[in-house]
Amino acid sequence: MTLPIYPDLNGASVFITGGGSGIGAGLTEAFLRQGARVAFVQRSDATAFCDEMEAATGNRPRFLACDITDPAALQAAIAQATEAHGPVQVLVNNAANDQRHTLEDVTPEFMDWALAINFKCYVTAIQAVAPAMRAAGKGSIINITSISYMMGNAGYPLYTAANSALNGLTRSLAREFGPDRVRVNALAPGWVMTPKQLEQWVTPEGLAEHMKRQALPDTLEPADIAGGVLFLASDASRAMTGQALVIDGGVVVTG
Repeated sequence: MTLPIYPDLNGASVFITGGGSGIGAGLTEAFLRQGARVAFVQRSDATAFCDEMEAATGNRPRFLACDITDPAALQAAIAQATEAHGPVQVLVNNAANDQRHTLEDVTPEFMDWALAINFKCYVTAIQAVAPAMRAAGKGSIINITSISYMMGNAGYPLYTAANSALNGLTRSLAREFGPDRVRVNALAPGWVMTPKQLEQWVTPEGLAEHMKRQALPDTLEPADIAGGVLFLASDASRAMTGQALVIDGGVVVTG
């Protein structure tokens, strides 16, 4: 898939959580190909991925090892990215964990972890980048959610609850930051065929059942999500804030 080029993203300071694998890896590559200065965090080592991206795009991302459930560590990583690339102009809150569970499985410890990785870290990252964006009078914050809460899916109630909460957060902060021309939008992917999904959750029967609900006949890849994120990051969407953009092949219908 060939993605469009947005000239205003050339040289932009971009920060992505979970940017070295899955959908996040696709986002990192897409921004690198725009000429952006990309920093990303994740827990596992991403040196090999950075080498691969530099060879493929001629633009090397900055990898910062970080446990995003640790607020101080995430704030420190954003500070390091700011020192290297300048104030963050585009924040993509992408990292999440859709570990399956039932309500009976939920302990206080699990609930703290699930909310920390699927909601609280989004708030922490926004708190870290918002002051500079507001001072500059420009910025784009993109919260990656999921269609799971729209579908009312069973099997991970805290994950879907966090997705729903992120949409409330997005709408409120769009109103709060709007006077300073800082935009806050959400993007809800459908079932994207990442290596993790293929390894842990995708079965022939489950995928066939899902595809019956999907209007378009093709499975989703990370690049499908990257196109929407680039649009929301760029000036092409300068009048768009407080919205939830759905890219799911036509599973849910919104509006």
